[in-house]
Amino acid sequence: MLETQKSAAWLAVSVIVGLLAAGCGGPPPEEPAASSSNASLGEALMLAASFDDGWDAAFAQGDRRLYAAPSYEEQDAATPGLTTLDIQIAYDAGHFQHALKFSKKNEQAVFYRGQDNLAYSETGWRGTISFWLSLDPAVDLEPGFCDPIQITDSAYNDACVWVDFTRDNPRQFRLGVFGDLAVWNPEEIPPDKNPAFTNRLVAVDQPPFASGQWTHVAIVHDGLGSGQGSAKLFLNGKLQGEASGISEPFTWDVSKAAIRLGVNYVGLYDEIAIFNRPLTDEEIQTLYTLEGGVVSLRP
Repeated sequence: MLETQKSAAWLAVSVIVGLLAAGCGGPPPEEPAASSSNASLGEALMLAASFDDGWDAAFAQGDRRLYAAPSYEEQDAATPGLTTLDIQIAYDAGHFQHALKFSKKNEQAVFYRGQDNLAYSETGWRGTISFWLSLDPAVDLEPGFCDPIQITDSAYNDACVWVDFTRDNPRQFRLGVFGDLAVWNPEEIPPDKNPAFTNRLVAVDQPPFASGQWTHVAIVHDGLGSGQGSAKLFLNGKLQGEASGISEPFTWDVSKAAIRLGVNYVGLYDEIAIFNRPLTDEEIQTLYTLEGGVVSLRP
């Protein structure tokens, strides 16, 4: 009887050991979906600036340096670095760690070079622009329009992607995407009187910006210059609207293309990222909830 019990016990142990061995030798667990998504975002990343180690980008396919000039009319004379005390690194004030702080209305040219940091194509420019802002537009901004970002080689109305706060309170937050000025506005009609301008805008009447909190902004664009361009605006991971049927050319002198920051802006700015393709709605949500910031997307 005792021998029978011993044999049964050894058999049970053998079965357990065998199952454990089979488990150890089986296929590895599947990679979590979030990790896979982050890897894909990292592969698409062209520029990331967190301001945690200064104002130069932490990662860039092209020139990492942040440039400044007295104005965009003098962009050719721009030099690396910032010399004004009105734009500083705000330590421990960022969405993650540090941020760029604009203390008063910025009228200087402050930019990263677009060449090699943007996946520009004259026949179909695709990409995503992502960044975070912290401000109360009604209190912090000085009178006039304010464009937290413009991406162009020329001007806001000539082959440019931008977002702005309108000039009067209560301020709207708007996305504008316009190709070659000579094509979409050959008669140079003033913007506020031109349906070709106003009907193209994506306007948010009550944007979620507020003092002491961070708001995520993402612009997803596709096919600019192809005759069938489009662009979407997301705030805090939620789609706000889309501009479609952008048919005009998008012609640049790439050597002059600039990622312009904080035009007339006052407030905090953090986590700028440029991607080489249109991100999906799910990927925008991943960016919005990303732990560790955009620099964590690169190994």
